[in-house]
Amino acid sequence: MSRYIFLFLIFLLVSCQTVTIRPSGEPVMHSSPADYRKSQAFFFFGLFGESSINVKAICRKKSVKQMRSQTSFLDGLLAVVTLGIYTPRTASVWCDRSGEEV
Repeated sequence: MSRYIFLFLIFLLVSCQTVTIRPSGEPVMHSSPADYRKSQAFFFFGLFGESSINVKAICRKKSVKQMRSQTSFLDGLLAVVTLGIYTPRTASVWCDRSGEEV
């Protein structure tokens, strides 16, 4: 019985979580590769740690089309292996590729 509880907890901790922000309000997510992608460090199940991304520096004069913060499978696996001490999240930013300037 305890084995099933352990497997259930691992399943919950390794599950993916995603928060997506689209400033333009368009309903379609971008399938193209992100212009910026980086793992951000958080600790103790995400309770400690802070991260900020300068989207103006990433997109320069282009507008931001989409931003996403997610716990990928690998991020969740690292959190399980470290017993929640290290809980990374991956941040991604997509810029407007149509050449329009803001």
